[in-house]
Amino acid sequence: MEVREIVVERPEAGQRIDVFLSQKTGITRSQIQKLIESGCVSMAGTAVSRSYRVKPDDIFALSISAQETGALVPEPIPIELLHKDAYIVVVDKPAGMVVYPAAGHSRGTLMNAIAYHAEKLAATGGPLRPGVVHRLDKDTSGVMVVALDDAAYYNLVNQFRERTITRRYIALVYGNLKNDTGEIAFPIGRSESDRKKMSTRTRRKGKEAVTRWKVLKRFGCATLIEARLGTGRTHQIRVHCASIGHPVMGDKAYGKKIELEIKKKRMLVLRQMLHAETLGFHHPATGEYVEFSSPVPADMRGILDILSEHDCLGP
Repeated sequence: MEVREIVVERPEAGQRIDVFLSQKTGITRSQIQKLIESGCVSMAGTAVSRSYRVKPDDIFALSISAQETGALVPEPIPIELLHKDAYIVVVDKPAGMVVYPAAGHSRGTLMNAIAYHAEKLAATGGPLRPGVVHRLDKDTSGVMVVALDDAAYYNLVNQFRERTITRRYIALVYGNLKNDTGEIAFPIGRSESDRKKMSTRTRRKGKEAVTRWKVLKRFGCATLIEARLGTGRTHQIRVHCASIGHPVMGDKAYGKKIELEIKKKRMLVLRQMLHAETLGFHHPATGEYVEFSSPVPADMRGILDILSEHDCLGP
């Protein structure tokens, strides 16, 4: 049994203990909750409750078995590095790649690749997701930043918390949006019927969530939009688009609109058509504002080209 001491930095204060420890260690929230219930999490020798919210300079003792710690295995997986220095790495994540190891995905993740390509990794964030300050869903492509040292990690965490990060997404949504611009501001919480999903309809109070969008191109049965995040909730764009009746094309969880009819032929959309095109932030070491972009990937571009050439009908 390993005993770790974990200190709360000021930018991390206010989080629930299970959320905080999960982010710091890479252990799932459900596993952390079990550790708390079994008395394996303490502060000054006293067991901590699941509802406790962490304060600056709190020091927790966490007793973890070797089975729970895990280890990130470097793998020579080709990835596109948009930028790399001593503090951060910015990558263009392909669709279909999980960000960090978890149940069912122990290898082949983005973090396995970064561990191979980077000379060092941050210690903060846990053994399986060191330096991870945000993530993209498995089937979402685009720009991500990962911190390579602890100071950069805390700086970026604070920028995300203060909502000073620029995040621009490109999405192909089902149907023809009525307006050219709009804002969706429904709170988002955990779905009552499926705990793996999020929802704008939840008995418990959801968290504030704001998505601003504008139309880039109309195709009749689908609309290409730019979406900018005012907040960063789990599955936010996917949930918000579905909530107004225009789910992201190919989203099997929230929309199930995975077919287009073009010239009387069915075309399957094999993954959600969502791409994180631009990410901007202040460099954690220099303070300079930097911005990184990636082009729409080939599979999404292929569908857009077909839609541009032919009229389409709904499935």
